[in-house]
Amino acid sequence: MAPKNLRFGGGAADTLLHPLVAVAMVLAIILILCLPRRYGIVPFLLGVFLIPLGQVVVLSGVHFTVLRILILAGLVRKVTLRSGSSAGQLTSVKSIDSLISLWFGIEFIATSLELRESQAIINGLGNFLDAAGSYFVVRLFIRDREDVVRTLKAFAAITVVSSCCMINEQVTHQNVFGLLGGVPLFPQVREGSIRSQAAFAEYLDAGVFGATLIPLLMWMWSDVKSRVAAALGIAGAIVMMITSHSSTPLLAFLGAVVGLSLWPFRDWMRYLRWGLSLTLVGLHLVMKAPVWALIARIDLTGSSSGDHRYHLVDACIRHFSDWWLIGYKDFPNWGWDMWDLSDEYVAVALTGGLAGLVIFIKILSRSFGGIGTARKHAAGDRKKQWFLWCLGAALLAHVVGWFGCSYQAQMQILLFALFGIISVAVSEAASTPEEQPATADDTHQLQFWSQSKALDTVSS
Repeated sequence: MAPKNLRFGGGAADTLLHPLVAVAMVLAIILILCLPRRYGIVPFLLGVFLIPLGQVVVLSGVHFTVLRILILAGLVRKVTLRSGSSAGQLTSVKSIDSLISLWFGIEFIATSLELRESQAIINGLGNFLDAAGSYFVVRLFIRDREDVVRTLKAFAAITVVSSCCMINEQVTHQNVFGLLGGVPLFPQVREGSIRSQAAFAEYLDAGVFGATLIPLLMWMWSDVKSRVAAALGIAGAIVMMITSHSSTPLLAFLGAVVGLSLWPFRDWMRYLRWGLSLTLVGLHLVMKAPVWALIARIDLTGSSSGDHRYHLVDACIRHFSDWWLIGYKDFPNWGWDMWDLSDEYVAVALTGGLAGLVIFIKILSRSFGGIGTARKHAAGDRKKQWFLWCLGAALLAHVVGWFGCSYQAQMQILLFALFGIISVAVSEAASTPEEQPATADDTHQLQFWSQSKALDTVSS
């Protein structure tokens, strides 16, 4: 049976806002609104990832989490910056902004039609605000290479603070963020191992957060001025991954390592992709179970629930007729613990239907395609190519990690920050003069990403 707090209509009934959190929130709001635009990303990210997600203000039954309040502050800053700006509106459905907005819209419409309750619409609007709002706030603050470095330094600081708190959980068996409220005071224990989570919604998020940041911090290491921050960030990220004591973060880390290690074979990626695809098809034909049953065999800690992930994916595929149109709300009836949507692809399918899943995969396809095309345009510039390659490795880490967890609001912001960084990198490649003319397909890929960078630089 699903926990009550995970059911529709669950959650906090009253305001839960610790005085220290209230002070930190007000300070973050002031900094977001008053600091020069290029520094706004720092208080926003620190507030999002170092304040427990459960800290909430309830007004007339409407929940305003601290994260949602920070998003609203960022949107106010976005409006004030855009006033008087000549930035054009996005019109191409091929832009990353339009695709992501379409994805959020489909999920909101599908969920509302499936639940058909006024409260569901209110809840859906809140989720839409969290997703779309946070995306455009992040896109506001990440516009150029300096913003990218500043963002990664903020993430490095978050990993250092979180890792220290997660080590403390291992030693004292208490989460210091739990003293504030909004996350459990005592961490989960499985098979005798403590699963630290810091201020994140759960231990999986904390571990995957660290694992997926490692490729980006590896790139930052190449900048001599940022080397100390990068080293501390990498150390913190590794500690977060280990102390969460879960297979999913380790699996995401493995995806990152594989992505980075393929750098010497960067000109052979088309063949590697085809080889992997044919291998999976061949395994599916010769295995007694479907190829996705391999998920059940993944256990990197001795206490994993890979079997549950396999049954979740298998049930989703077998019940395609239930969810393809507008998603499905009765998936807990599919079997034991099916309420636990610990797979991002299944979660996207059940909340947005086939249309939402297709858009989601399209976003990933265009992202990898934009990175690959930009790398071709950066031929001869090894530093730019390495930057783009690390972005691809980070995105691959997310893709692999999604087989073991579905993202909550905090982790969505991490993903959106990655999309913003990719946009900057690809746009830079599009504006760099080339020695050889681009093909029609290359031009299309770069136009796709350059259209997503429609915000003009505002002097600060």
